Amino acid sequence: MIVLANDGISPSGKQKLEAAGFKVVTDHVPQEKLADYINNNDVVALCVRSATTARKELIDACPNLKFIGRGGVGMDNIDVEYARDKGITVANTPASSSQSVAELVMAHLFSLARFTYDANREMPTNGHSDFKALKKKYAKGIELRGKTLGIVGFGRIGQAVAQYALGCGMHVICADIYDVYTKVSFVIHGHGEVVVDVEKVELDELIRRSDAISIHVPKQADGSSVIDSKEIAKMKKGVLLVNAARGGVIDEPALLSALSSGHVAGAALDVFENEPTPSEGVLSHDKLALSPHIGAATLEAQDRIGEELADLIMAEMTTA
Repeated sequence: MIVLANDGISPSGKQKLEAAGFKVVTDHVPQEKLADYINNNDVVALCVRSATTARKELIDACPNLKFIGRGGVGMDNIDVEYARDKGITVANTPASSSQSVAELVMAHLFSLARFTYDANREMPTNGHSDFKALKKKYAKGIELRGKTLGIVGFGRIGQAVAQYALGCGMHVICADIYDVYTKVSFVIHGHGEVVVDVEKVELDELIRRSDAISIHVPKQADGSSVIDSKEIAKMKKGVLLVNAARGGVIDEPALLSALSSGHVAGAALDVFENEPTPSEGVLSHDKLALSPHIGAATLEAQDRIGEELADLIMAEMTTA
């Protein structure tokens, strides 16, 4: 049986599948040729990340497809319910990348707090001639310890962010439309497990109280933003924002306006409204720290994702 990992799979995941008798193809097939490739090569399982979509048209065109796997959390690039109605198993790997995304969020928060994202742009070109001026420019950073971090969406990734933030001495509050588990546990080396019950509040209260806000919600079904100009207006002046969830959950034009006015002191984006071609206004703004959708892209997470996908495929094909 053939598995097409169209957006790649870790070597450990591939080895696991091959040891179970599957043939794993990792060559990327262009979207417009994908249906023909699946049908002509008797592909039974398709694994994707964010580059490949599995919409109704592809599902209808590939009647022998048994499994669609998403390496990562969000499945907005797959028509999930339609596929399931057609008898196709659809699965993702929500637990595998939580720590990696959380670490990137914290990296961006530290970078925003001390302006390192901008200093790294300026130093190579102006550090030699304008060192004293740059030292003055970046001398008004803040400490994260003691600040309030509001986490919007308190699933696995939001909870992982809370672990790191609590470890840094931040006060953490959360908001979620669901009745989520708010006890966060983490291990301190040499001490043991620490359990903290994170305060859950309404979104409006979180927005008003937070010194920094990190978003961890899926793309909204109606395409609306969770954080728009009205929500930004309620925030503290000088707030920091991070979006490592999905492009568009923070309204980009509203964010750019708030950054330019100084109401938002700085923001970090790992995801964008127009991926893979973000707007030039976003890419060029001097108060934005940017990364190219790499939240889950660590070696450790990729190994976990690949192995979890392999387990899911083997379980499905064994019972099919």
